[in-house]
Amino acid sequence: MLGRLFRSIVRKGTLTVILPNNRQFTVGDGAAPHITIRLHDRGAVTRLALNPDLALGELYMDGRLTVEDGDIAGLLDLLMSNLAQIKPAGLMKYARAIRRAFRLFGQFNPLSRARVHVAHHYDLSGRLYDLFLDRDRQYSCAYFSEEGESLEDAQAGKKRHIAAKLHLDREDLRVLDIGSGWGGLALDIARDGGAKVLGVTLSEEQLALSRSRASRAGLSERCKFELEDYRKLEGTFDRVVSVGMFEHVGVPYYRAFFEKIAALLNDDGVALIHTIGRSDGPGFTNPWIAKYIFPGGYTPALSEMLPVIERAGLIVSDVEVLRLHYAETLKEWRRRFKARWNEAAAIYDERFCRMWEFYLAGAEMGFRREGLVNFQVQLVKRIDALPLTRDYMVESERTMRFAGLEHMPRASRAA
Repeated sequence: MLGRLFRSIVRKGTLTVILPNNRQFTVGDGAAPHITIRLHDRGAVTRLALNPDLALGELYMDGRLTVEDGDIAGLLDLLMSNLAQIKPAGLMKYARAIRRAFRLFGQFNPLSRARVHVAHHYDLSGRLYDLFLDRDRQYSCAYFSEEGESLEDAQAGKKRHIAAKLHLDREDLRVLDIGSGWGGLALDIARDGGAKVLGVTLSEEQLALSRSRASRAGLSERCKFELEDYRKLEGTFDRVVSVGMFEHVGVPYYRAFFEKIAALLNDDGVALIHTIGRSDGPGFTNPWIAKYIFPGGYTPALSEMLPVIERAGLIVSDVEVLRLHYAETLKEWRRRFKARWNEAAAIYDERFCRMWEFYLAGAEMGFRREGLVNFQVQLVKRIDALPLTRDYMVESERTMRFAGLEHMPRASRAA
């Protein structure tokens, strides 16, 4: 059964599978890349054959599947590049059809569950994130303006790119940052954009560091952070920004999300939503990712977002699709994480490290092979809220000095 599964998938490249009894088989066309994996027990063979979408990651985490020629990133690249060219068949076809049919059940994110889902991922030890993120702790897609640009420069460029789209054209604009992370974007907008910023997060770890950073930078009055769900916010803002948070909302809650944006945004305001997206239409969350990394998470297609935006009374004023920027970001995160593997194992254990490596590698290949992209969707309530052409974005981005690094408190420079 396992042989049939892999033969149906691997048409280009070469995969050798070593079974627990040391027998082996090879599939593919004999060309590079050449990847060899070993399955260490019979149960692993059965599990992989019956439920590959979930079992592959679990078996790698548990050390029951090892990669002997190549690495896990190479294996995932081989499998996902081939899967992108074929239609799933057999058990995989039916399993994916069932997951697609019941995908909304996995996006259960009411107020009572949202904080639990966020804590699962973002309340991990801060020392872990210091191992692989840039020193400003930007945990979203960087913006690489040229080949070979450093992660630090690309993350600073991401912040400039977003701020330019917010059109910070005057002092003391009231800005709301939904899902403010460790505070980097909010602090830059407050300091260099002259704005008054409120950042909200559901992560206690992120809240504590964000407030500490604001205090050390002397920005506590201009840039405040709260542990709050966006659905409970009141008042209005001139600008609303959300970076890497919309993936946690879930399709059943899109209407509530955009209606809340409309309610919070002033009539002449501007909002910017930066989210991972699907370029090939609605789908479902990979079951391994849903179980171990982002419970309740879902990556949207534009076709799922735009009708809800329209019904909320918002106008889409600009859409940009960032294609391989996140793949390059994840590649660098994975390189940094592997270089400091022993430190991560000291914080957690080897199983956790294999889980995190699988996550970073799988996510990277999703952007390279499976149509994942990033959307930046700019929204307004009034058709005349922005200048007539997009030139203001370019001009603003050129003149901004957002850099993050030189402003970051020394106590936070752990990476």
